Amino acid sequence: MTQLYPLLMSPAFDPRPWGTLDLSPIYPNQKFSEKIGEAWLTGDHCVVTNGPLARRTLAELSKEFGPELVGTVARDPQRFPLLLKFLFPAEKLSVQVHPDDATAQGFGEPWGKTECWYVAHARPGSQVALGLIAGVTRAQFEQSIQEKRAEELLNWINIYQGEMIYVAGGTVHTLGPGSVIVETQQQSDTTYRLYDYGRPRPLHLERGLASVKERTASGKVIRPAPVTIGGRNRRSRMIAAPYFEVDLFELAELQEFTTRDEAGKDSVQILVAVEGCGIVEAPGLAPVTLAKGDAVVIPACLQWFAVRPQWAVEFLRAFVPGTKVMEPATRL
Repeated sequence: MTQLYPLLMSPAFDPRPWGTLDLSPIYPNQKFSEKIGEAWLTGDHCVVTNGPLARRTLAELSKEFGPELVGTVARDPQRFPLLLKFLFPAEKLSVQVHPDDATAQGFGEPWGKTECWYVAHARPGSQVALGLIAGVTRAQFEQSIQEKRAEELLNWINIYQGEMIYVAGGTVHTLGPGSVIVETQQQSDTTYRLYDYGRPRPLHLERGLASVKERTASGKVIRPAPVTIGGRNRRSRMIAAPYFEVDLFELAELQEFTTRDEAGKDSVQILVAVEGCGIVEAPGLAPVTLAKGDAVVIPACLQWFAVRPQWAVEFLRAFVPGTKVMEPATRL
């Protein structure tokens, strides 16, 4: 069997009507003939670009290697647990909702879709809508959809670069234009479109409205101040939530990492570079370059790895928590 190693992923660019031709904040050298809304990094069908496993998908590798790749804390030992992607909204996304686990399983889906958004870039005035305005009921929201005024009942908030936003399953939400978002979520694409500004796309009102919760824990994450590690490096704990944890690292010198927690449980690690460039190193294995817009998957079995900045690198590290984590403290 081929030995696992750090896997450099190929972004899968997904056209969307609300997307853009200009992905220069993250991918300045990419040219497109149709509007791109998302760049998928660790979806089931995303492909490895380096080494002996090149051209294999994460779905194939998760079935073949199981916990060696995804870790012992993954809910399904043969499915990659987290989907990370960049979002590039140039227009408003549809107003939508993702079911939580219980609702999704009632529809025959394996699990729901809770997610978080790291704001990598934001023009002045960038906004997202997160949940219903206080006091609005599901029935009132349903009526507003029929009357084509659903936007009026959403809680719109300004967003700024560096913020982390938690979006619990059951939260009505949408993104406005002007930002670049790194989304971390359960490995699911279950989305119910509730309102789409007259675009010729189908709505999913029956299941969508059944998924809507009038109150959730969604909001801007209240998080501790960054801490200095390893001399000149900094770590910011962006979010700790039931399905994922995400840290932001700003490195000026070599930093070592582990795939295991204090209890000895392990999880696959996903690194997504948002600025600069670094080299991912693991003992006895070929180094991998991690540049802005790249994602590198560190298999759980590797245990130890390091990132060596090339001058400086800033990246997110996402993984599955090995112990039970409550929903994060948030504000709107």
